[in-house]
Amino acid sequence: MRPTHMLAAAAGILLTASLPGFAAPPTMPSSYAHDVAAWRARAEQSLRRDLGWLTIAGRWELAPGRYTLGSAPGNAVVLPKELAPARLGTLRIDKDRTTLEVAPGVAMWTEPAPGKRGEKFVERDLATRGNVEWVTAGRLSLYVFSRKDGKAILRIADRESRNRAEFPGRVWYDVKPELVVPAQFNPYPPGTKIPIANVRGEISEEDAAGSVEFRLGDQTFKLDAFAEDDGALFIIVRDETSGSTTYPPGRFLRAEKPVDGRTSVDFNKAYNPPCAFTAYTTCPLPPPQNWLKARIEAGERYVQLKDAAYRK
Repeated sequence: MRPTHMLAAAAGILLTASLPGFAAPPTMPSSYAHDVAAWRARAEQSLRRDLGWLTIAGRWELAPGRYTLGSAPGNAVVLPKELAPARLGTLRIDKDRTTLEVAPGVAMWTEPAPGKRGEKFVERDLATRGNVEWVTAGRLSLYVFSRKDGKAILRIADRESRNRAEFPGRVWYDVKPELVVPAQFNPYPPGTKIPIANVRGEISEEDAAGSVEFRLGDQTFKLDAFAEDDGALFIIVRDETSGSTTYPPGRFLRAEKPVDGRTSVDFNKAYNPPCAFTAYTTCPLPPPQNWLKARIEAGERYVQLKDAAYRK
């Protein structure tokens, strides 16, 4: 995930102090702005690529069972007519296996990388845990993800999505090198969990790695964080710009992998969750303790398009 951070005079906070034991942020080299620009360009590219969030065109929550797929009204899962034939195939969801059987006359392939055609198949057991497996037919790509509660999520993508074609681009605050903030990492005992709600009202207990503590002016802030596979820390945060200039539910932050209890958060790289771009995903919300009483005017902004269908 990525980070976000900044202060506004309206919050009455200055951004110079640091935690005890931390030096004030050093002056960033002139290459820093270029580094951030390159990072933001990669974020843009990731959003626009094949199978990126702008291509997501549908989501279904399925219990174990047998489901016919296709554009004809009689199917259990009715797909957009521009993406699928009347009958695409049949999806069988069992406790330990999910199988897709392709309908006669339909050609379908695995998609081992975005936009890359792999092995053709007639019937296939799909990988639905960890690294899920995309499969494709024409404009359509789809995958199934198995949840811990026994249900499965079917999600489809359209490589010719109007959302993708008409997306005007991410919008960012200007880069502010002083908003690379040193922080202290306070690990939690192994097994510590905190409740995290998502945009669909579901609540799950998630493993918390610890808290990230930093000072902004004369105030100390503490945010709960989750460990990523590379050791970096993922943070979900809301601040006083949320709902005005930034995405209303909140944004994502990334703190570097702690070394000797120290880390840093670059708020210039704060970014919007997938739900800012498509209605067909489920995004976690910041827990109450991660609501900052400060205006963080850095990172990605949010511009709601007039066309409400854009995110649908």
